[in-house]
Amino acid sequence: MAEATTRSRVVAAETSAASHADNIDTAVSDPYIKAGNAMAVPLDPKDEEALVTDGKIARGEDVQAGPSEILQPGRALALSDFSPPSVGAGERLIRLAYKLGFSSSTLTSPFRKPARARLLATVECPLRGERAAGVALRAGHFLVHGVKAPITQMDFSPTARLTPPFERVVHGFSWLGDLAASAPREQCTSTAERVLSAWLKLNGPQAKGIGKGPAWNVENVGNRLLNWLVYAPLILSGDDKLRTEALEAISHTARWLDRNVSRADDRLGEVAGWCAIIAAGLLLPDGKPRRLFGEAGLVRALGELVADDGGVLSRSPVAQMDAIALLVKLAACYRATDRDPPPAIETMMALLVPPLLALMHGDGGVGSWQGAGAIRAERVAALVEASGVRTRPLKDIRQWGYQRMTGGKTVLQFDAAPPPRAKHARSGCASTLAFEMSCDGRRIIVNCGGASFAGGQVPVRIEQGLRATAAHSTLALDNANSTAVMINGKLGKGVEEVEIDRRTIELQNGKASRVEASHDGYAARFGLVHRRILILRDDGTEVRGEDLLVPAGKGKRGKIDFAIRFHIGPGIELGLSDDGKGAGLALPDGTYWQFRLAETSSGGDLAIEESLWVDGQGRPQPILQLVLQGMTSRSGGKFSWLLKKMG
Repeated sequence: MAEATTRSRVVAAETSAASHADNIDTAVSDPYIKAGNAMAVPLDPKDEEALVTDGKIARGEDVQAGPSEILQPGRALALSDFSPPSVGAGERLIRLAYKLGFSSSTLTSPFRKPARARLLATVECPLRGERAAGVALRAGHFLVHGVKAPITQMDFSPTARLTPPFERVVHGFSWLGDLAASAPREQCTSTAERVLSAWLKLNGPQAKGIGKGPAWNVENVGNRLLNWLVYAPLILSGDDKLRTEALEAISHTARWLDRNVSRADDRLGEVAGWCAIIAAGLLLPDGKPRRLFGEAGLVRALGELVADDGGVLSRSPVAQMDAIALLVKLAACYRATDRDPPPAIETMMALLVPPLLALMHGDGGVGSWQGAGAIRAERVAALVEASGVRTRPLKDIRQWGYQRMTGGKTVLQFDAAPPPRAKHARSGCASTLAFEMSCDGRRIIVNCGGASFAGGQVPVRIEQGLRATAAHSTLALDNANSTAVMINGKLGKGVEEVEIDRRTIELQNGKASRVEASHDGYAARFGLVHRRILILRDDGTEVRGEDLLVPAGKGKRGKIDFAIRFHIGPGIELGLSDDGKGAGLALPDGTYWQFRLAETSSGGDLAIEESLWVDGQGRPQPILQLVLQGMTSRSGGKFSWLLKKMG
């Protein structure tokens, strides 16, 4: 009995608004290696029969109907109901006057001298930095994504040509959190003061080049000011001269942000600027006008950063974590001054965490999506703990675009939405309809990931390649990207619409989760729509897949190159079967999985090729990939496959 189709469309849109969906899940060099010698064994005949019966199970035929999970159509990708915090008429007037350029001291105490620069409270931040990076700093080196750079050789000038990861660390002063995590404060202050003094000589209020170059990118400035305020004891405990210079720099930077925060490259950069403005309003004298101004700006910027299901519009796990970290630090500044954050900020924190958890594998780390590497479990756990949000992962993140399926100890993540718009993308990837899979904490199917780490151990020259469709576990036509990959992390034309259908189906011997999605990224160029069906059995021992190429209009004549890639997780040995229609995957823990093509598939040759995978520390690791490739008809094609745990 076939189920009725319940389908929704996810469209690359720009503006807002729906309520939060209640869908919590209950349950450097290229050191490549050669193919392993794992032997592939044939599937049990009944398994093969189930796979090749014309894709009936994949299409929901000859199975007992189960309850469908209807996905409501969602074209909106941003919140529209986030308005400035409610304040009285007097505070609204103060906020407006500050926005127009009146100084804080004029608005709060017009008949006395402005208060001298000082901090009103000490912040205790629950978010800990990377201890290894802090230890390296105390030893005289910056450590960024595995690359060491001596402090003495670092160019701190505002226009220095640093790689993006080093720009963020050096000019954003995120290294202060790492230093604080490495040892007691008394052992860290000399290092912090040494770096700060060198930086201020070239970037302080009296230096030339203020407002120019990466050092004065709004996001870097916002992070810098926020980190100065949160980790102030590290930089204000030394001699009076440096303390005075640091306080002057804090005041000057806050005033600069007041005037320039709206010039950020994107909404996340603007959020960083607004968070710093509020923190300065909380911790500097006469700060009420600045705080009121900042709260209004932050709430508005958050509403334009995040979709209604809590995912940031760049669709990047790295950006999602950055947004949470910013709010965690800001909340710590509120606590230090015995104030409660506006309700909208607390609501946003609660919205941001569940989508991030949806991209966690069984090992606790994050999947490799939209430029992210496989971020380590320790970082994710520390961030979630610091947020104070206790929740479960979302399984259907309709607007952010990731579907999560679980069965037994198996986790499957599926990219079922268009890539981010160019104005939102950071390390935008052409990854539509790619998937990742892990079982019992072992990553089995992965994406290469790591484009956002380029400039560390990941060479900048391969950054665009890591964002390509071929770097993801999905289908590509004519070696072309489903969405154009541009420079500077941006994306061009390609996928505009994804149709998606999700349901639970009942099989003869159990239940399964089924997701079907299609995208139009190849329709204009090749006249074909890619449709992918994934079915995960509820015990997690089997994933059935079907990739279909469907004519977008009248079928064309001739043939076209295709390649379906399955990037295999690190440490897995891979070997082809004797008939070339399957492969065996031997995992380091001794478990064994079998990959098998259906006899009804539309041709192609299965091969093992080299690939790479970027781990959570930004290190490229050599891995292998299974590639089904060949020529297929322009009138369409079907490729069915099965991934099954043996024994």
